[in-house]
Amino acid sequence: MNLLKTLATVSSMTLLSRILGFVRDFVIARVFGAGVATDAFFVAFRLPNLLRRLFAEGAFSQAFVPILSEYHLRRGDVETKHLVDRVATTLFLVVMVVTAVGMIATPAIIYLSAPGFAAEPDKFALTVQLTRITFPYILCMSLVAFSAGILNTWSRFALPAFTPVMLNLAMIAGTLLLAPYFEQQVMALAWAVFAGGVLQLAIQIPALARIGMLPRFDLVWRDKGVRRILKLMAPAVIGVSVSQISLVINTIFASFLEHGSVSWLYYADRLMEFPAGLLGAALGTILLPSLSKTHANAQPAEFSALLDWGLRLTLLLTLPAALALAILATPLLSTLFQHGAFLANDVLRTREALVAYSVGLTGLILVKVLAPGFYARQDIRTPVKIALMTLAATQLMNLVFVFWLKFAHAGLALSIGLASCLNAALLYRGLRRRQVYIPSPAWRAFSVKLLLALAALASVLWLGTGDQGAWLVMSSSAKLFRLTTLVAAGGATYLGTLWLAGLRPQEFMRRTA
Repeated sequence: MNLLKTLATVSSMTLLSRILGFVRDFVIARVFGAGVATDAFFVAFRLPNLLRRLFAEGAFSQAFVPILSEYHLRRGDVETKHLVDRVATTLFLVVMVVTAVGMIATPAIIYLSAPGFAAEPDKFALTVQLTRITFPYILCMSLVAFSAGILNTWSRFALPAFTPVMLNLAMIAGTLLLAPYFEQQVMALAWAVFAGGVLQLAIQIPALARIGMLPRFDLVWRDKGVRRILKLMAPAVIGVSVSQISLVINTIFASFLEHGSVSWLYYADRLMEFPAGLLGAALGTILLPSLSKTHANAQPAEFSALLDWGLRLTLLLTLPAALALAILATPLLSTLFQHGAFLANDVLRTREALVAYSVGLTGLILVKVLAPGFYARQDIRTPVKIALMTLAATQLMNLVFVFWLKFAHAGLALSIGLASCLNAALLYRGLRRRQVYIPSPAWRAFSVKLLLALAALASVLWLGTGDQGAWLVMSSSAKLFRLTTLVAAGGATYLGTLWLAGLRPQEFMRRTA
């Protein structure tokens, strides 16, 4: 299977999900604006999301996929099916307990994660209610990540990439159709999250059955494969926890800032997550199984070549996205969100966070490509050590940006962005020192072509944007037309410059391992 074609498939499914995600956020912003209700919901939704990343997409996937690839290549279908059954059983029981404990201890969790809310009893109580409804989402999503790991190992990438669409559809329906029936309308969002988790799990089941990997209950605590995964998960949990702890600390800081700070950060993060999910998550998804297979087959040259392909493609696609987010921050935010209760001031305050986030977008996505270079080799400890260093650096920057330089919520976004760049640099150095990754000779010429294209793109976007304030008073149709024209002109300029410089798509054609 061609890796570039696979990336296009995964990215197209992710694009659909992200577009619906923007529709979802547009609807939420129009109905609820940025205030007490949305602050409460975003804090409530962030907690199960944190645990989802911890148990599902983060630590579990990093430990599970390399071992599953090894079993699939070397041990045959019978032993692989036993591993799938026993891992599924263990994962289900562990996450079930975590979910139950979380629902019981919700008040304490909210007090720790958003202590600023405690001064406002109504806001605190609403956040507790919303969190208890959304908490079971983690159980569904842990099982979704488990099935996605299996499907990706079998090179079935499209369905796992499509799955998040179900959550967005559920939240859009909840906001538009169910909200009027609740006394506190934001409660509809919490129930929509619960329904979205169930729907995402449901559509995975037929795909697992078709490849003969639909798990059955089989509790064997001492299974060697399960124990190896748990052993790898231990440091992985710490590593993933570090990035999530950083987000929680940022939420704590934001809860003490002015009303709307949590929401401004959320909407800026959503825009940043568009290229991060479209490129970073997609690249990480397709690279980890291929890297795991080349490592299992003892092919170090192919392993290095896969990483090289991923790094060049990341810079080619991510740097223009980061540049566009920074320059087009006001046009994007005013076009997407300045409707109903989301006012011009909300656009300007969200823009501050978005520009700060854009600084670290490339680093964030590079981490998604570099970290699998360690995970595929079943080396979880090195990324964990780097993550701990990054956490310390993030909090030092928070103290400087938020309390000394008074950047407020934008300082929180800037610290995360710069820390992502530090994380990527340390991961890169680790791979080079181990000689796991050796850059190809094509980098020098590639870098010159890329810089020329970025300069041309920046010129077109900067000149085309014009007065930032004018975007706040344009009609919605005028904004949409002008923004679409700008994006099209910028894209054509960037791609055209690359073509004139001699870069061709054939240079990025690779096949999966």
